[in-house]
Amino acid sequence: MNLSPLYLLERFDVGIVRLDADRQVTDMNAFARQVLPVEEKQPFSRMVLDFHPERSRPKVEFLLDQAAVCPVASPPPMTMIINIPERVLLINVSRMSDGLGTTTGYTLVFYDITEFVAAEMPADAPREERRRLHKIPSVQGQQIVFVDAEQVLRLHSEGHYTHIVTGAGRRFCNLSIGDLEARLDPALFLRVHRSHIVNLGAVQELERQDGRLMVRLRGDDERVPVSRSSAPGLLQRLGLADIATRPGSS
Repeated sequence: MNLSPLYLLERFDVGIVRLDADRQVTDMNAFARQVLPVEEKQPFSRMVLDFHPERSRPKVEFLLDQAAVCPVASPPPMTMIINIPERVLLINVSRMSDGLGTTTGYTLVFYDITEFVAAEMPADAPREERRRLHKIPSVQGQQIVFVDAEQVLRLHSEGHYTHIVTGAGRRFCNLSIGDLEARLDPALFLRVHRSHIVNLGAVQELERQDGRLMVRLRGDDERVPVSRSSAPGLLQRLGLADIATRPGSS
């Protein structure tokens, strides 16, 4: 599904946070107060990074840095996961300036799309199941395209971001591979390398290249490397646990 900015505006709650030129929070709307841990982060006029968990801060800082130097008038929304509380947000950052073009601050606009991308689970389901993603948001031009998790062959990380590989090609996702690993169904997906997650249902071949285990997925010509520490777990999940225990199999 492709979501236009107008659809997002009409369908999802919108949070607005304003920062001064030093990136300290000056004010926010009621929904942002509801989503962000404001009461835990008093005094209110803190650096915006203080409102995010440690692992999310480099990405937030990157977004602000890009907004400060990016000449594009309407950059695509950036996506990130905020874990306190656990939500999936689409975030757009804009630099604000005065009549002379001097930076006066920043405005962050975000849409809470948690209910759309997360699997619907009973309230008494385990926490890790309630926060599971069944759709992965990707960026395509000025649109957000949601990819059904079951259609994903593999995920390949690149810094803070991830490439989603399906039978139809690649898509760019602003979420880190660690965030995705924590939110995807572990019965379907397995991280086989620090930079790779594979869909176990799409595994077609295993082979060794220069002593290293490689995976080939259905509909994908590229081989995915498997780290030595992940190889036993992969073989076990594929019903080949006895191979992992043979002498020289590592």
